[in-house]
Amino acid sequence: MTALSAIFVFLFGAIVGSFLNVVVLRYGTGLSIAAGRSKCFSCGRTLSWYELIPIASFLLIGGKCRKCKSRISIQYPLVEFLTAGFFTLAFFAFGFSSSFFVSLVAISALIAIGAYDLLHMIIPDGLVAVFDIAALAFMIVSRGWNGLDFLAGFLLFSFFALFWLVSRGKWMGLGDAKLALGIGWMLGFSLGISAIVVSFWAGAAVGLLLIGLEKIRPSRLAIGMKSAIPFAPFIIAAFFFELFVSWNLLAVLHFG
Repeated sequence: MTALSAIFVFLFGAIVGSFLNVVVLRYGTGLSIAAGRSKCFSCGRTLSWYELIPIASFLLIGGKCRKCKSRISIQYPLVEFLTAGFFTLAFFAFGFSSSFFVSLVAISALIAIGAYDLLHMIIPDGLVAVFDIAALAFMIVSRGWNGLDFLAGFLLFSFFALFWLVSRGKWMGLGDAKLALGIGWMLGFSLGISAIVVSFWAGAAVGLLLIGLEKIRPSRLAIGMKSAIPFAPFIIAAFFFELFVSWNLLAVLHFG
């Protein structure tokens, strides 16, 4: 029964991921997310129903438009697969509980935020508001009201807001601070701090890797110290790591 439930959750997550792709592409454009079926961005052809099957359709058509043969962005199957995968992990972590259903909202919002930030280098207020509300609800239904965890959200928000204020937005965006607010609420004090530390480690590692690759192949990569890399995806990746692995840095350092 658990296996069948997990398969159902995975398929449901893939469908939600397909919807999130629409949200990411249409958010802020004035187009309704319900404004008809998706079209090929190159030739404008309306996609057939079998080209809209999450994950599978991308593989079946070889990642190209059937008419004009232009390449389809890897974003589509990646968002669908990540949503399906994280939904399934949430099922194994929380079962069919209130925490599970609230976590699905938070997970969906985070995946949409990460994809949107990678495309546009900005975190939409509407999406981060959905995440913050879901994160606060998750804290309440999973752990009850906890004053320290509630303050943790504002502590992490203040940390990023200070970076934003001091650098005048050059080091960090205010959207990252709003995102950190929900991270603290949903993960709690110890895991929230751990997630932020992990996100900085990951961001530094990727940044150094890209700079190193640029020196090796400067003609192929235009990445350097002045290149802007969105930080929200690192925060989000660290969040998922802490949500499902629960690595407690403070405990390792004997502070928690």
